[in-house]
Amino acid sequence: MRSRCTSVAALGLRWRPVSRGTALRCGFFRRAAALVCAEGAAASCIAKNSKKWCSQVSPKLYPWVGLFGQTETLTRRDIPQQGPNLLKTDTKETSVPSNQNVQIAPQIPLQALHEALRSHAQTMPERTACIWYGQSISWAELDRASDAFAAHLQQLGVGKGEPVVLFLNNCPQYLVAHFGIQKIGAIVCPSGPLNKAHELGYQVNDLQARVMVAADSLWPVVDEVRPNSSLEHVFVVHYADWLPAEPTLDLPAELQAARQSLRQVPAGTIDFWASMRTTATPAPVHLDLNDVALMTYTSGTTGLPKGAMLSYRNAAFKTQACASANGVGKQDVLLSIAPLYHIAGMLMGLNIPVLTGATSVLLHRFDPRAALQAIAQYKVTWWYSIAPMNVMCMQQSDIAQFDLSSLKSNPVTSFGISFTEALAQQWQTFATHCIAHEAAYGLSETHTCDTYMPADRIRWGSQGVAVPGVEIRILDPESGQVLPSPQVGEITLRSEGNFCGYWNKPEATAATLRDGWVHTGDMGSIDEDGYLHFIGRFKEMIKVSGYSVFPEEVETILIKHPAVAQAAVIAQPDMDKGEVVKAFIVRKPGASASEQEIIDWSRENMAAYKVPRVLRFIDALPTTGAGKVLRRLLRDL
Repeated sequence: MRSRCTSVAALGLRWRPVSRGTALRCGFFRRAAALVCAEGAAASCIAKNSKKWCSQVSPKLYPWVGLFGQTETLTRRDIPQQGPNLLKTDTKETSVPSNQNVQIAPQIPLQALHEALRSHAQTMPERTACIWYGQSISWAELDRASDAFAAHLQQLGVGKGEPVVLFLNNCPQYLVAHFGIQKIGAIVCPSGPLNKAHELGYQVNDLQARVMVAADSLWPVVDEVRPNSSLEHVFVVHYADWLPAEPTLDLPAELQAARQSLRQVPAGTIDFWASMRTTATPAPVHLDLNDVALMTYTSGTTGLPKGAMLSYRNAAFKTQACASANGVGKQDVLLSIAPLYHIAGMLMGLNIPVLTGATSVLLHRFDPRAALQAIAQYKVTWWYSIAPMNVMCMQQSDIAQFDLSSLKSNPVTSFGISFTEALAQQWQTFATHCIAHEAAYGLSETHTCDTYMPADRIRWGSQGVAVPGVEIRILDPESGQVLPSPQVGEITLRSEGNFCGYWNKPEATAATLRDGWVHTGDMGSIDEDGYLHFIGRFKEMIKVSGYSVFPEEVETILIKHPAVAQAAVIAQPDMDKGEVVKAFIVRKPGASASEQEIIDWSRENMAAYKVPRVLRFIDALPTTGAGKVLRRLLRDL
């Protein structure tokens, strides 16, 4: 069983700076950096004096909208512009550092994140780590509970390098399980709670997992998988166990039902609540930062899902880089809504609070009223959101009654709709001290968040600049040569966040991880100031009479049509042009626009070769369990 990270980033190799135009380097804002990686230390970046030599990335849009509500019902209200405009935008030239060497990434020793949890439990044991609908959980409680669960795993024979599956939604027990598993060197393997039996079964059997932690509401799915799988032990989580007697926020319907239903532990399973409430502690385990700590499965949009192996080093490096770049500290209160089982939700809602010691207000899932209540009641200062969340919050008729003045920073991922400057200004009408902007670009294979948006130099339409310690370059997909700015090519990444490979898939690993660089398959460009612009997936590119058309670009335009709620675009073979654009449209409720009307509108809003030649209305787009559109299924429609 492979449990050690073997990527170049993890080996502590020294990377030498190369000539200008050969590789684009990381750094704050537009500053490029030579990266020196040392064992046990964070990457340090030494600024160079080239404006064009730095590197920044573009966004792989996070696929979660399907978890938060029906996006086809979203409409943008006319919201009056009030309050100060804190959004400092950068649309043209920006200043460039003078010709001098500047250290821009501190050399802070990396440690496994559960060690930060132990440290907080010792230095500030009674300070609140997590708030769950009004129930405060201290760092000491979280540390003790994860110790007890870790000890129980050891009693079952779970050891270093063994996969343990997590099959549940956001809840404090998720944090307990995550860190309990990692404390003994086992591997956290999240499985999306929307997965059906065949999807869960595929992952369990691919891992040959013996142990799973699952929500009681998901037990029927587990029970269907269990007889024909490697599963031996299933811990059952009851979401209501940690809820307070009088919740301070609106509970989602499923949590209300859980509070009222008879608590049962299915025969042949283990009560997670009882397991984590003992005083047991795990036997010490020697861990190396390069040991695999996390296995996150890719969405499988182009085939069967693959388990991306990520090490303690990967998580520690990227968490530290992301927290530092975004200015998150112990004094902050974070609102954690994005799914913890997804790499971005895990980084923003689980890892960053534990590293920094910040308090996290955790929600089971997104609900606009609960989100507004949480910000107002707990004085939330930092929220990572998905664009439709902000829109749904602004659609609440009584939003003005909520005091959102504590919110200072709101990185937002565009999915379903683009998070534009206009939306940011509308959001600031209510959260008057908040700077909201596009969040980042990243993917599972790099532990995500390879870029961030400088709050004082926002560039709309981009995904910001590279976080310290990340190198990015744009390659010609055919020749493999590095392309100069601003040409479009494949985005490749190198950092201590790069994954160790795919679980039991050496050929896929070799294709993606080459000489320490992750080849993303994403197309993008870097502008002259180092901001990254995501264009689309290379494999999904459409060739129309020799012109390259990226589906995401066409989709972004189509959803601006007043009748269009969602859009997905694929290639359709054509005798004359090679391929043409075929669009699938989900109309907004009550909309009656015809196919020809939308095609005619498209001719006025995009280049002729990008205009859909074929358009079809459908009730819903086929998606993965995480909400990402499955274009390959559209080809069969």
